Parts: sequence; C-alpha cells; structure tokens
Amino acid sequence: MFSKKIKLTLQKFHWILYTQFGFDPRILIRSIFSVPSYLKNYLLFKKNFSGKINFLPCLQDHYEESGATKNEYFWQDLFVAQTIFKNNPIKHVDIGSRVDGFVAHIASFRDCEVFDVRPNSTAIPGIRFHKANVMDKSSLPYSIEGYCDSVSCLHALEHFGLGRYGDPINPKGYLHGLENISQLLKPNGTFYLSTPIGQERVEFNANWVFDPKKLIQFAFSLHLHLEHFYLIKSHGIEVIKITDEILTELRNRPYELGLFLFKKKI
Repeated sequence: MFSKKIKLTLQKFHWILYTQFGFDPRILIRSIFSVPSYLKNYLLFKKNFSGKINFLPCLQDHYEESGATKNEYFWQDLFVAQTIFKNNPIKHVDIGSRVDGFVAHIASFRDCEVFDVRPNSTAIPGIRFHKANVMDKSSLPYSIEGYCDSVSCLHALEHFGLGRYGDPINPKGYLHGLENISQLLKPNGTFYLSTPIGQERVEFNANWVFDPKKLIQFAFSLHLHLEHFYLIKSHGIEVIKITDEILTELRNRPYELGLFLFKKKI
C-alpha cells in the first residue's frame, strides 16, 4: 500500500510538470539516450543517399506502440460507444466528454448532441453542439424534462463547480449537474457516468474523487437505479458485482475510475 501511494504521488507530480508547465522528464531522458542511435542511423542513411537531407529528429517514436491504448480514456470511450451502438437509443446527449475521443466515436455511427461549458468553434458532421452550463438549468437550450433516452458524461462530472474550464465556482456543482442530467432522461432512459472514485476529496482545481456509495445513493434519490458497474483500468474493463462490502472497499482506495450505468425508474 505504501509503495502504491508513492507511485500515485509521483504520477501526480509528473502530471503537474507535464500538463501545467510543459516539462516531461521522461521525454528528456529518452531523447538524450536516443541521440547516439539517431546519429548512427543518420550517418548510415547519408552513406547510401546522395540527395539533400534536412534535420528533423523524432527521438521518441521507437519507444511507442502503434497507438495509445494503455489508458483509461481509450477503454472507457471505446466501451461506452460500443454499448450505445448496441442499445441504439432514439436521442443521445453527451455532457462534457472528449469530443476528440468518445464523442467522435459516437458520431461515426449516429447523430448526437453535446452540452459543454466550453466553446467549440468547429462544425463536426453528426454532432450538434450547445455551449451550456449543466449545473444551471436556465442555461440549457431547451426545456430539459424528458429530453432524451440516453445520456453520457465521461470523466467530466468531477470537474463541475471547480472553475477549471471556466465554469462558476460551486462546491455543490456536481449535485446540481446530476439533478439536471436526471431530468434530461425519459423514464427507462440510460445514463452512462464515469468519474474518479475512492477516498472522497477535492483536488482543487483538477477534480473531485467521489465516494461511490454516496454517489449511488444520491443518484437513487433522483430515480437513477444502478444496473451495471465497472472499473476502467489502463488495460481494459473490469466488471464489478455491487455489494455493500465491495463499495466499502472501493471507497477506501486512493483512486479508481468507475463507470456507472444507471436506468431512470419512476
């Protein structure tokens, strides 16, 4: 457990250095060690080529696999998109998920609408975009009661009310967001929610980490009944059979990415 906490701390420190200050020590170290190989290959190529050669070193690519498949976003986006394809809802709405990941998957086989507090100036076939603060019902473009039969909110709810994306500061923002999302759904509609779970805390202003038991209980008060629950890992999807014992164990972990599939029952 102690070594896992150290690993999580180092990962968080790396994330801050890389995403907020533009410095990745791993890239620096790999690049330094790649220079001799680059120079060797350059000299070998030049020996057998008489034309002009410009320098544009790519020192990282030979370390990489053929695609970025070992991360939470890849597996959640693929899995939920495949599930929506199978369920084939009449109208699907997304709340704040990645347009360049999950939403693009959806748009490859059906139309969908996106509500996001951030602007999007690109016209994308199959996607109807609305700039809206889902915490505030009055900012939504429609009367939301029973608007659709399918809603997704992937790796987004944990940001509500923290100001990270220009949204208003509101410590109860995710509660208001969940309430409005529930109202969007028609009876028997499906809600796909992924969010960090574990030891409940605010990591300001990055995200919340939610207690899964509290989240399920609040959703239930909004007529959202949990039908399936998964953990999204860097290597794939883990199906979890919900029991009180398992929820208690999960709420004591430092971090997991939970995927909740709710049905609206009234």
